Amino acid sequence: MNVNKNKGILIYFAIAIAILLFMVFGFRSLLLESDSTSYSDIIGYFDEYRVSEFSLNLGSGQLKYKLDGGTTEYTYKVPSVSAFYGELFSDTSNYREEYNATHTVPLVYNLIPASNSSMWLNLIPTLLMIGVMIFVVVSMSRSITSAGKIGNVGKANAKVEADGKNKVTFNDVAGADEEKAELQEIVELLKDPKKYQDIGAKIPKGVLLVGPPGNGKTLLAKAVAGEAGVPFFSISGSDFLELYVGVGAARVRDLFDQAKKSAPSIIFIDEIDAVGRRRGAGLGGGHDEREQTLNQLLVEMDGFEVNNSVIVMAATNRRDVLDPALLRPGRFDRQVYVNYPDIKGREEILKVHSRNKPLGPDVDLHQVAAATVGFTGADLANLVNEAALLAVKNNRKAIIAQDLSEAAIKVIAGPEKKSRVVLEKEKRLTAYHEAGHAICHYYCPTQDRVSEVSIIPRGQAGGYTMALPEHDKSYVTKAEMNEEIVTLLGGRAAEKIVLDDISTGASNDLERATKIARSMVTRYGFSDKIGPIVYGRDEDEVFLGRDYNSDRSYSEVIAGEIDSELRSIVHGAYDKAVELLSGHIDQLHTVASYLIEHEKIDGEQFERLMTGELSADEEKKPQAPEKDGAEAPADDTPNDNPQPSQE
Repeated sequence: MNVNKNKGILIYFAIAIAILLFMVFGFRSLLLESDSTSYSDIIGYFDEYRVSEFSLNLGSGQLKYKLDGGTTEYTYKVPSVSAFYGELFSDTSNYREEYNATHTVPLVYNLIPASNSSMWLNLIPTLLMIGVMIFVVVSMSRSITSAGKIGNVGKANAKVEADGKNKVTFNDVAGADEEKAELQEIVELLKDPKKYQDIGAKIPKGVLLVGPPGNGKTLLAKAVAGEAGVPFFSISGSDFLELYVGVGAARVRDLFDQAKKSAPSIIFIDEIDAVGRRRGAGLGGGHDEREQTLNQLLVEMDGFEVNNSVIVMAATNRRDVLDPALLRPGRFDRQVYVNYPDIKGREEILKVHSRNKPLGPDVDLHQVAAATVGFTGADLANLVNEAALLAVKNNRKAIIAQDLSEAAIKVIAGPEKKSRVVLEKEKRLTAYHEAGHAICHYYCPTQDRVSEVSIIPRGQAGGYTMALPEHDKSYVTKAEMNEEIVTLLGGRAAEKIVLDDISTGASNDLERATKIARSMVTRYGFSDKIGPIVYGRDEDEVFLGRDYNSDRSYSEVIAGEIDSELRSIVHGAYDKAVELLSGHIDQLHTVASYLIEHEKIDGEQFERLMTGELSADEEKKPQAPEKDGAEAPADDTPNDNPQPSQE
């Protein structure tokens, strides 16, 4: 196909060059002859002394002459000025004397010297023609290229990794032991399908990898192809959709045709929700082109034609929006959920990503894994890379524990902004705000231990309190959620108690506290008044994948009761935070004073401050300001607590 396309382009270029040569030389010869007079006629006119007046441009070769004393002026382009001049009258004075001896009218002549301007003026027509032809050739080549693209628009531009080129195996995938065990059967089916066929077992048509972003769904699919040693066709779901109608279905057919020719093989469709959303849904009904593409995909996966030895793998983090026909057995027979790695999985992932990086003797990957609850595989890869960059920045030859700790905070909250100018009153307010969070954490038994408190700005936050969980959690209790709201409101409570004023720094805390309280009431059934009933849908759900209904699924009476319960939960948590901080006001001043002086407190220092083993200098300890003179920072002061942990 490409050879024929190249031959066509060469033929068009040859035709264009031939036309160009004809125009340059053919038209030029026509332009050179202004009339039907030949060169021999001109020579004859001069030999017979008929030319009574002439002028010759020695540069361009243009000859203007009059015959027999007449008034008509003729023009002729001399082919060679030097030959013409040397042949007729190299000595112009002798020619004029001979002419004047036989004619009563004296000879008038003018020899115009050669000039660069006349030469360029002579080349202008030729240059214009060359420019026009270049434009024509470029336009033709673009037309040919566009025609080729239109001709190939129905081709699936899948990336193909043939046997031996795919270097990814299960050894490169860590933290997903159960997922690898589930996919190992697919590998065995591709390697030795006969032993399964002998017992009557059928190869699964498809495997759907579901899970949050960054947990290695694409990597698992590549590892399956690498382990099986079969061709791997990878394409994104959005690559099927195009401006032209019918292109998506044509690309699906072409993709499966390629896979069948290379069977056994694997087709991997990343982000399949781009093309696999349920039909007839969304605003204004369905999308005809997308639905036509989905219909063709459904037919190819399980239609009249049997696709043995071609397995379709797909990845998505939005299983809820996929069409039910795509999820039924016979199409995606297996659905493998790729979840967040546990502590063991995180440690294995860290080992994989630090395999080629020098680690210091103080680095304990198990401890790093324990401190990174909720991190995805992509987060852990980024953490190790950031730690390596920090080591290079500090002129170290190996990564130490401090680099990994700093990188973890950087991944969660962003880089420190030590150069930001912070007013003294804003610094004091941020210190009390973060101290309020930390002390509430300390006195709420269900909450995680504080690992670091800082008033150094990071990202959009003016400070943060980090509390890292000691182990992975599968469930959260009602008491834990209530106390989490208490810790979130601890910063606002500290501002009110110490400064008798509040600031915009608690906006993120209030948003998170409200969201938790709403989930407790409408989603988890934690309200005794409302009862164990789910009201409404998930607020984060994208509605374009299914029918959109703006009506609430509950009455105005229930809505009022939900609002009442939200206020009750949040206000109760705020009152408890105020009670905790008021009862431990001395510790609040101590922690805030230490933060103002040192800007950062680690977990061990915080424990010593709370037990009295470590205290701030008394002379530097801030006293509670007068309530009338307290001021809050401006509305745009970025004092939001990012709460990087599950606070």
